[in-house]
Amino acid sequence: MNQDNLTRRELAEAINEKLGYPQNSCAAMVDAFLERMKGSLLDANAIKIVHFGTFTVRDKNPRRGRNPRTGEAITIQPRQMVTFRPSKGLREQINE
Repeated sequence: MNQDNLTRRELAEAINEKLGYPQNSCAAMVDAFLERMKGSLLDANAIKIVHFGTFTVRDKNPRRGRNPRTGEAITIQPRQMVTFRPSKGLREQINE
């Protein structure tokens, strides 16, 4: 697998190798899973995957910033962002 990014195709191939389902079915499973995750996040619901971590939508307040090109002071608009908090087990594995 490519070390830089994990793609949908690579996820589908991994399911195909592990479970033996046809490639088209595996791609459909990956797409359905990601669409369900996206739908939950768009509804501002947290996603908890046991032994992996939690995805949450967080509100960011407006703040003062600076345009790096011109140096002009600007106000950065309020927005929402997705955050990920790894589970304790995953965090320990990463830090080994």
